[in-house]
Amino acid sequence: MTGIPRLPGLTLADADWLAQAALDVGAERGFPPLAVAVIDVAGEVIVLRRADGGMPMTSRIAVAKARTALVALQPSRALGELPSQITDSIQHLYDSDFVPRAGGILVTGGDVALGAAAASGAHGDEDEEAVLVAVERWRTHLSEGTAQPSAHSR
Repeated sequence: MTGIPRLPGLTLADADWLAQAALDVGAERGFPPLAVAVIDVAGEVIVLRRADGGMPMTSRIAVAKARTALVALQPSRALGELPSQITDSIQHLYDSDFVPRAGGILVTGGDVALGAAAASGAHGDEDEEAVLVAVERWRTHLSEGTAQPSAHSR
């Protein structure tokens, strides 16, 4: 169909690139198998990938971390510092699809949110590192026009 507008933000190609890059970072650094989610500005999943050997529950956790970063407009880790009464209320509002732990980050273009990305499966700091490095590599890729990630996890 033509004439239907597209949401601003990440494309499928962007999301695929980011997810693969985060899986590559995890493999390069020896992290446990990760699940990586990339969501659009509406909070819907564009790409969800889980490395071989990853625990099934990590997929849902990655999506929830990405949504947490998106609705808070800050890394999911930052919400872990809120009082438990507030996080409990937010959990209720978002039907438990809210994980205030490290691993979810906004993907931005300047000061505009394009979507969010998150990983789960390793320690929270490692989850966050994988997506942060992936976003750095993606930005370099966009500015230099470099090739696809190396596909350690394909």
